Amino acid sequence: MGYRVAVVGATGAVGREILKTLAERGFPADEVVALASGRSAGAEVSYGEDRVLKVRDLERFDFAGTHLGLFSPGAAVSAVHAPRAAAAGCLVIDNTSQFRMEPGVPLVVPEVNPQHLARRPKRGIIANPNCSTIQMVVALKPLHDIAKVRRIVVATYQSVSGAGKEAMDELWSQTRGIFVNDPPTPEQFTKPIAFNVIPHIDRFMDDGATKEEWKMAVETRKILDPDIQVMATCVRVPVMIGHAEAVHAEFETPITERQAREALRDAPGLTLLDTRDDGGYATPLEIAGEDAVFVSRLRRDPTVPNGLAFWCVADNLRKGAALNAVQIAEELHRNGVLDAA
Repeated sequence: MGYRVAVVGATGAVGREILKTLAERGFPADEVVALASGRSAGAEVSYGEDRVLKVRDLERFDFAGTHLGLFSPGAAVSAVHAPRAAAAGCLVIDNTSQFRMEPGVPLVVPEVNPQHLARRPKRGIIANPNCSTIQMVVALKPLHDIAKVRRIVVATYQSVSGAGKEAMDELWSQTRGIFVNDPPTPEQFTKPIAFNVIPHIDRFMDDGATKEEWKMAVETRKILDPDIQVMATCVRVPVMIGHAEAVHAEFETPITERQAREALRDAPGLTLLDTRDDGGYATPLEIAGEDAVFVSRLRRDPTVPNGLAFWCVADNLRKGAALNAVQIAEELHRNGVLDAA
């Protein structure tokens, strides 16, 4: 059976990647509808290599008869239109932060907690986690199964594509401007991003953490284990695509480096690339466009009992957003959940 699928936010970086991923993976869609704001209505977006879709106005779209909605239009827009779609019988996979921590809304990474996709959620909405959380929990799940993670300290190195197309444009224009003596003017970021790093993603909270850092902590607990403690420092770096993380994990029981390597090699969605020589590790530049989460620099952390440290890298537009959403849709299809929509 083929489905009617709506992609909401189709003109954005993630929306375009969702359309590309649906086509590449052959998701069984008889009809795909591209939706965005009224000002984008009539624009054209690619669906696969040889199809072009005309963008329709989200405000005017009737979701009745639509099996699946893949949303990535921004939290404020999802807050209005995701419940509207769900009320019409459309099962929503939302990529924004709007519903992630709400009770009754599953927060899902298919390699980690696919059990939440066995049936249709009561609210008709499934949340896609934050990009930085997704790659970390994919890497931690096989280790957690062996020894149970107790505490995580993580520093992220997040590309500008995580802040959208305008942020990518800003990095490009600032980088070019430096070489022609044109001083950078920050608009998307608080400080110049070209040739710089900015330890500030999302807004600051009362305890001094940023909301991005808070998301990593609360989402990891909701997805992986409610008892895990997480200390995150999230940093924006002048990279177009691909997030990297330096992760230090402390476990409740002993786990050897050899056990960890074997578990990571066999885990779904992971590639262990760690040869301990020059270039024997993954970087954002070379993994852009790849589906896997790459783990490198695995080693024992001697500063804590039962500690391991590793470096993980993933394409934030694919596994960190579009691919994870499409994988959720594929699992729902396999489970027959979409057939009841």
